[in-house]
Amino acid sequence: MNPKRRQMISQGLQSMGSLGVLYLLLTESELVQANSGAKLLGVRIWPSEDYTRITLESDKALPISHQLLTGPDRLVVDIDGLELNPTLKDLVAKVKPNDPYVAQIRVGQFQPTVVRLVFDLKEAVKPQLFTLEPIAEYQYRLIFDLYPTNPPDPLMQLVKESARKEKLLSEEQAKNPKGMATEEDPIAAFAKKDAAPSKKGGPGTTQQSPPSATTANTQRIPFKRLITVALDPGHGGEDPGAIGARGSHEKNIVLSIAKRLKNKIDQEDSMRPFLTRDGDYFVPLHRRVFKARQVEADLFISIHADAFIQPHAKGASVFALSQQGATSSAARWMANKENASDLIGGINIKTKDKQVAHLLLDMSTTAQINDSLRVGNSVLRNIGHFAPLHKNRVEQAGFAVLKAPDIPSILIETAFISNPQEEKKLNDENYQERIAEAILAGIKDYFAKNPPMARRG
Repeated sequence: MNPKRRQMISQGLQSMGSLGVLYLLLTESELVQANSGAKLLGVRIWPSEDYTRITLESDKALPISHQLLTGPDRLVVDIDGLELNPTLKDLVAKVKPNDPYVAQIRVGQFQPTVVRLVFDLKEAVKPQLFTLEPIAEYQYRLIFDLYPTNPPDPLMQLVKESARKEKLLSEEQAKNPKGMATEEDPIAAFAKKDAAPSKKGGPGTTQQSPPSATTANTQRIPFKRLITVALDPGHGGEDPGAIGARGSHEKNIVLSIAKRLKNKIDQEDSMRPFLTRDGDYFVPLHRRVFKARQVEADLFISIHADAFIQPHAKGASVFALSQQGATSSAARWMANKENASDLIGGINIKTKDKQVAHLLLDMSTTAQINDSLRVGNSVLRNIGHFAPLHKNRVEQAGFAVLKAPDIPSILIETAFISNPQEEKKLNDENYQERIAEAILAGIKDYFAKNPPMARRG
């Protein structure tokens, strides 16, 4: 005990008696406990082209300070109240060679109760460091988000990826101008190519399976411009989404389905896909909407495989936005659960773009919602050709991710991961393929009847 503390106790003996001494001793014990090192529960790294996230989870909030250094580029972080341990050393081994922004991490005991982390960077970054309060199954999380100072332009990247397709199709049109659709109706061939009588004889019903690759290659679809479809695999990174009884994570299943759908859209002459995330990392809800608008998407499709409070709930569902409340209590519950993704995944509230936040509040339009209902009905009908439906109509609720004011947007629950039978289906490659085929058929049905608007400027 330090001399000052001894003097306080001595004064307590003289002025307050034995009870006073006991109080001072208890206070000393509490101070020692409060200053003891935090327990580190886990370290995680989520690299992506958008940004790299480093997460340190602990049983207490950790005070930090940081500085950026150049020549070479480094981020130095000092964490108070922490001692070097094997868990923290594991962070060094978690850096992947393909991480766009972090070359390596060095850790050391800078002071008796201060750990220093040095991030050797591959390029200059704009870091955001913040702490998340305990939520769901997480305790305190210290977040380092390393954003590039010159972020990649998703539209330019998309243009580069689709330039070759446009060139090949333009050459094909020049060689075979006969039978092409007019410039005013760029995708009229959709109806001819894909509409056919159903088994029940109904006119204009889309086939359950898309045409083969051979058929698609011989029946080129002329176009005035490519239709851009933004595919949004829900959750990711720190946010696993729903977890099934077998341990399946929603974030992994929906990413697999989205990638299958992307590959199918890539084979279509008149369309190009864009993924809001192409790996296991977290994307805030407002960023998903913003990225779709950056690439001037004609359609936004958010893909999920959610859970419900009742394990026997089953069937696929399609949702659109509502400005007047949810169409059912289940739809409201689902929207609230999806909208909590930001809290679980972890966003830096202090730096959230106020303009974008306002966009998510109330900027949707009646026209956008009506178009969303049309495409939603088309997709739901095609899914219903082979899979059970939870509801036979498109439901509506206040999903934040559907609030792009100028893009028809739907959210698809491909099945309930909380249902053991449906969880098994969701992990089946054949089911994932059929879901992707049905969504594509619904998209094509919709654009056959609702050609996209011409680009501005």
